[in-house]
Amino acid sequence: MRMWQPEHAAHGPQAVTERDIPGLNRLFADAFTDRYRRDGLVGVRVPFLHAAIWRYAIADAGDGAMIWRDEQDKIVAFNVAHRSGTEGWMGPLAVRPDRQLGGLGKEIVLAAAEWLKQRGVTTLGLETMPRTVDNIGFYSRLGFVPGHLTLTMTREVQRGGRVACELLGALDPRERAGRVAEIGELVRSFAPGYDFSREIQLTLDMSLGNAVTLRHGGRLAAFALCHSAPLAEGGTRDELRVLKVAVRDLETLRELLDAVGAWAATQSIRRVAVRCQTAYQDAYRALIQGGFRVRWTDLRMTMTGYAERAPAQGILWSNWEI
Repeated sequence: MRMWQPEHAAHGPQAVTERDIPGLNRLFADAFTDRYRRDGLVGVRVPFLHAAIWRYAIADAGDGAMIWRDEQDKIVAFNVAHRSGTEGWMGPLAVRPDRQLGGLGKEIVLAAAEWLKQRGVTTLGLETMPRTVDNIGFYSRLGFVPGHLTLTMTREVQRGGRVACELLGALDPRERAGRVAEIGELVRSFAPGYDFSREIQLTLDMSLGNAVTLRHGGRLAAFALCHSAPLAEGGTRDELRVLKVAVRDLETLRELLDAVGAWAATQSIRRVAVRCQTAYQDAYRALIQGGFRVRWTDLRMTMTGYAERAPAQGILWSNWEI
């Protein structure tokens, strides 16, 4: 005789609010700690994210921040889909460990993908750990294909360095609006349709960091969006994270990263972390030569028909994580 099993139902997607942050944090930590354990990293415990980082992610995603609830109205899964103009990506996303392998993972990924498609994205992607082969297989069955790696690379800050740069947070609102428009033109010259203006504005409004720009001959040559707020709950400001980069050439990239490091030093931050996409091999070599070291790897995957296209000129790095 078969024993009766209660039906497990998940209700969603529903909109995420700031009241959901504690539940999101708990599920996030539990799910990713379980993932590391199954990958053999038994001693790793994923910490809660800083509440300010969740608020940023939720505000950036808008209606793309989705949760699913169980029979007791507890969060059982979530997916945060982001759109920067025609660039779309999802993350973080997770299913509670006790509800995995039941089809809910497929549901939350396809729901986010459909939301992004309806908003006209031409790139649709996500990042996952390269060593996690079952994740790669899972996403592949949903129509995603592997591309290049995203390397988290860090360099210790050198004290006393100075580079002539401009910080958007130091400008008055009128000047800032003009600079954001210039950044938009620079980004679109590399990737038509991409738009990072919302991320820039949220970063400044929420005091999470700043945007560093360089000008050559009165013309905008480079931009980097940086977060200095701690990533983990209870963490310290020991690392500056560079989330977006648009730069005209390799030499200017070196100058931009020196400028970012110089600003980090003024904030008493010890190191700078960048998210280098390995599609830009010359840029990767330049970072290695400049003292950056690889600390983490993520595999970039895009949905079939929504591939990421490297620009014919310049360098454009866009993080697909918060």
